[in-house]
Amino acid sequence: MRRASPQKTEIIMPTEKPKKLDHAYAPMEAQLVAKIPSGEEWQYEPKWDGFRCIAFREGSELDLRSKSGQQLGRYFPEVVEALRNIKCKSFVLDGELVIQEGDSFSFDSLLQRIHPAASRVQKLSNETPAHYIIFDLLATSTGKLISGDTLGERRSALEAFAERYLKGQKAISLSPVTYSIKDAEKWLSSSGALMDGIMAKKIMMPYQSGNRTGMVKVKRMRTADCVVGGFRYGTNSKLVGSLLLGLYDDSGEFHHVGFTSSLSASEKKELTPKLEKLKAKSSFTENIPGGPSRWSTERSSEWVPLKQTLIVEIKYDHFTGGRFRHGTKLLRWRPEKAPKQCTFEQIA
Repeated sequence: MRRASPQKTEIIMPTEKPKKLDHAYAPMEAQLVAKIPSGEEWQYEPKWDGFRCIAFREGSELDLRSKSGQQLGRYFPEVVEALRNIKCKSFVLDGELVIQEGDSFSFDSLLQRIHPAASRVQKLSNETPAHYIIFDLLATSTGKLISGDTLGERRSALEAFAERYLKGQKAISLSPVTYSIKDAEKWLSSSGALMDGIMAKKIMMPYQSGNRTGMVKVKRMRTADCVVGGFRYGTNSKLVGSLLLGLYDDSGEFHHVGFTSSLSASEKKELTPKLEKLKAKSSFTENIPGGPSRWSTERSSEWVPLKQTLIVEIKYDHFTGGRFRHGTKLLRWRPEKAPKQCTFEQIA
């Protein structure tokens, strides 16, 4: 059985020096760890509960991209307008799209934005406007690419950018940063309503596009993004009973790692026809479910393979032997993520 390789610890230096970044440029990601790392080489930031977003501007062209490279601009017109109003014709910013409702951020309100009807999107943008929290600068107002600079250098450039261009901006703000682990621990202890946890980043690293080297995240609960690789019908039912979860290893193999059945009756009724449209001949390539065991009945071992398009974030207690040892709790759907981003590397 092929498994994920141990995480590399060395800093990855850019191999190329492009003049500008392609709009499919992958954002850097983070390894989930159980404890906030300490030391002078780290800086700490809040982990925001929203959609990751890289904003590209070149003159009159402005493009928002999700973590998987999908275009987000049509879903967040108010953020596009706010970025256009910045008196700066060139930049590449990395940040998080959030929607605040009351004293907390609403991920459900973000999901509602991913809607095909422009009129619906415009209505929601007026009723529940989004906010863009920026935490990195990859290209400056002069068009200079700085993704190969250290985080410390990029943070200084970002703060100068914010000081010059973001004063008075209601829809865009600069994410705070601290170099004190005591402050980071206080942030973590109060996370929940607005913060989703803590990000710790190595100050001396260049931007790590598409990998998890040099940046870690700490949450108060253990979560993972998984691909829905199949489902089982409920006992004596024509509705879905559980979703089968999968993760990719670093060889591209797709492992069955567990299931979630925390679906309400209304969710099962709504979800079943959507899943049935995604039926496939096969899905998992490793630890394929459905083999006979002394505990399974013929019915309970049956499952339906799915195309690997749906992503869910789940909460889990333990992960050993290549799988979640107990049933997991479905937290939310993640349409902004790509299946191949759901790997073993994220498991703490």
